[in-house]
Amino acid sequence: MIAICKTCGTSYDLEPQQCAICEDERQYVPATGQEWVDFATLTTTHTNKWQQLEANLLSIKTVPAFAISQRAILLRTPQGNVLWDCIANLDPATHALVSALGGIDAIAISHPHYYTTMQEWAVAFNAPVYLHASDRQWVMRDSPALRFWEGDSLEIASGVTLLRLGGHFAGGTVLHWNVEGGVLLAGDILQVTPGKDAVSFMWSYPNMLPLPADEVSAIGARLENVRFERLYGAFEGQNISVNAREIVMGSVQKYIACLNSGTVGKLKKP
Repeated sequence: MIAICKTCGTSYDLEPQQCAICEDERQYVPATGQEWVDFATLTTTHTNKWQQLEANLLSIKTVPAFAISQRAILLRTPQGNVLWDCIANLDPATHALVSALGGIDAIAISHPHYYTTMQEWAVAFNAPVYLHASDRQWVMRDSPALRFWEGDSLEIASGVTLLRLGGHFAGGTVLHWNVEGGVLLAGDILQVTPGKDAVSFMWSYPNMLPLPADEVSAIGARLENVRFERLYGAFEGQNISVNAREIVMGSVQKYIACLNSGTVGKLKKP
C-alpha cells in the first residue's frame, strides 16, 4: 500500500509513524496529528481540475483541495511534454487526458514539498524525474526514474531549462521556457503575492520564517540574465502576465531593503 501524508502529500511505501517532510520546520505537523490516505482511495475520492494558462500550458489541480493544494503544470513542446511540479492525485481521468495530449516525456519538480507521488507519474508515463541533487535526502521512496542533476542549470528539452535558485530549499528550482517573451514556472521558490505585483521569498511559508538577505540577493543574481515576461506560481491564480522579470527583480531589492533598514512603510512597490 502506498501511504500518502494528508498534510503535505508525500508518499511512502508503508505508513510511517511520522512524516519526515512535515517534521522539518519548512512544513508542519497538524495540532491534531499526522493522518494518512492510501493512493487508491485518493484517486477515487478526488479528481483534478484543468485550466489553460496560455497556449501549450495547462495547470492541473486536485479538488477538493488536498494536502498543500499546489498545482502541477503541463508544458507542451514540439519535442515532447514536460510536467512541472507534481500533485498526489493521478486518477484515471487525468491519466487518459494526459495520454490524449501526448503523454509526458519529462517530469521536473521545484522542491521536496511537491515530490508527492512522482514515482507513480513516472511509471504511468515512462518519464524520467529531474530533481536537484542538493535535495536528495528528502526523497522518501526510491525509483529508477529519478535523475539527480547538479549545478545551476540543466536543459531538459529544447528551450526548456531548469535553474537552481536555492532559497526555500538548497536545490530550489524554477523552469524557464524560452518562448516569445519568456515564461518562468516558479513553484513557490518565488511566491506570488495576492496583488500579483510582487513576489516574496521564504525559508518556511507555513511557519513564516524568512530567508536571509544574502540568499535573496543570490536568487536575484542567478536571474540577472534570464528573460521572462510571464510567471506562473505554485497555486491557482498565481499568474503574473506582464513585466514579470521587472516585478521579481524589484521584489528582490525591496525584500533586502526591508531586512536591512526596517523601514517597510517607506518603501514603494517594485
